[in-house]
Amino acid sequence: MYRQAELISRSYQREQVRLHRQPQGYGGKGRKWAQTVIWLRRHLQADSVLDYGCGQGSLAKSLRQVGVTCREYDPAIPGKDALPGFADLVVCTDVLEHIEPDKLDAVLDHLKGLARKALILVVNLRLANKTLSDGRNAHLIIETAEWWQARVEAAGLAELEVPDDMPTAQALQLHPEKRQKCWVSVRRP
Repeated sequence: MYRQAELISRSYQREQVRLHRQPQGYGGKGRKWAQTVIWLRRHLQADSVLDYGCGQGSLAKSLRQVGVTCREYDPAIPGKDALPGFADLVVCTDVLEHIEPDKLDAVLDHLKGLARKALILVVNLRLANKTLSDGRNAHLIIETAEWWQARVEAAGLAELEVPDDMPTAQALQLHPEKRQKCWVSVRRP
């Protein structure tokens, strides 16, 4: 069982709260993964979904519109900041690049422990448009897809083969330039 302090420092949690309160939509793009989550849920026969690092909650709102319940966790959103329980499918999109580097191993281990069937990871590989109050880029970890692949495998998360008809796989095949901007992987715990 993890404690919040092992996953995010108090000072960085305050910084994330500040960013989420800004009107520019920080943490508000999860909805673009709704079709992928719906497909994976069906493909994996997953009964429960957790959005880990849910931000403004746009993924859960989109899923609710089609009758899918999605629990939410984000340490920077009051009311969603309680450590979550297990879920069949854990969704972690545009989150890991924001993690404090010294907390990444703990977060990956936490994710592994929460996912019963699978975990979808989407990591942005480029600098963010936002900066922290101390001037650092909001993406604290900028690495290559190969680096993320190795790091996630070292954490014990094995790749789960999914058919090419997964909505995200199709989108990345149609738009190869997107593959250079983010790393998408479905993992099993």
